[in-house]
Amino acid sequence: MAKDKADIKRMIGELKALDTDRMYLNDFFHTWKESDDEIAAVFKVAEILRGLRENNISAKVFDSGLGISIFRDNSTRTRFSFASACNLLGLEVQDLDEKVSQIAHGETVRETANMVSFMADVIGIRDDMYIGKGHTYMKTVADAVDQGYKDGILEQRPTLVNLQCDIDHPTQSMADMLHVINYFGGVENLKGKKIAMTWAYSPSYGKPLSVPQGIIGLFTRFGMDVVLAHPEGYDVMGDVEEIAAANAKKSGGSYRKVSSMEEAFKDADIVYPKSWAPFAVMEERTKLVGEGRFDELKDLEKRCLENNAKFKDWTCTEELMKTTKDGKALYMHCLPADITGLSCKEGEVDESVFSRYLDPLYKEASFKPYIIAAMIFLAKFKDPSSKLQSLLDEAKPRIK
Repeated sequence: MAKDKADIKRMIGELKALDTDRMYLNDFFHTWKESDDEIAAVFKVAEILRGLRENNISAKVFDSGLGISIFRDNSTRTRFSFASACNLLGLEVQDLDEKVSQIAHGETVRETANMVSFMADVIGIRDDMYIGKGHTYMKTVADAVDQGYKDGILEQRPTLVNLQCDIDHPTQSMADMLHVINYFGGVENLKGKKIAMTWAYSPSYGKPLSVPQGIIGLFTRFGMDVVLAHPEGYDVMGDVEEIAAANAKKSGGSYRKVSSMEEAFKDADIVYPKSWAPFAVMEERTKLVGEGRFDELKDLEKRCLENNAKFKDWTCTEELMKTTKDGKALYMHCLPADITGLSCKEGEVDESVFSRYLDPLYKEASFKPYIIAAMIFLAKFKDPSSKLQSLLDEAKPRIK
């Protein structure tokens, strides 16, 4: 629902009551490292920024500056969401293509990070394919620009935003949650709602773990009944499961793991069927790449696909959807989905189910640019509510 200026003013007042001091000049790595107030602030600022745009009010808070994007894996939605977020705030985007940069000639991470950051306000990184590597790389970049700032090389220290690593996909899980909050009419309506985060069959290999881990790591904070379902051997990281269990205990919700899609879907309010590679497979893949044993990757892929094929019945069908709460659960996916009869012969979801949920799926994706913009905004302004109020008061038109 579109928000008017009175709604925006009210939300700015609600933001003022939240403690965001620690977010100022800081990075955003994993949702579970942020406090409840900080998570709520990201949602609130995202809604305010969306409201400003709906009311044709400019949110450009930067007169100049760069947003540096580093995508070490393919991306459509997240790449354009990052570019949209930067543009919304007044930053231009420059993509760092490692294949055509001096990185290919052995340039160090520290050198690269400083060279691209002279006029950068934010660096967005996606590095999700190798266990133990993605988050480590992001931390290395963050430490490098931190040192560059302390040494007086950089006039400002760019904020780093995790656009997906091997552990978490915070911009996705938070966009998903903001979609859920809006769908159910407020965060206060989420307590007791059941979400089924389930593995689903895919004819492809090596999908990251960070989406299911991001969902169980965030949704357990809202008093929800979070159920993780996957076939034997398709485990996610144990550390993230421990975080999910602790979150559920604190929020008054629950976290449990089941071994069938049917049990997960039964009476669920939300279903999120999504393929991922087993943690053990991703570990093996990382080791083979690290040791340069590329010929063995083909054998690993073959074994993984053969194992996937044992579970072709793990797919979101009309029959399964009928077993959800009143047969009307909200279907979610980070996209692109493997759609049976459309994008592949057999996949994660039947075409009829996917087609019925096209509008909600696109709305789900539409929150990501605002989530990323909110993360950047909260890192750049010590008093974000005052800055947002000044934008509302000035009401400079975005389209003249």
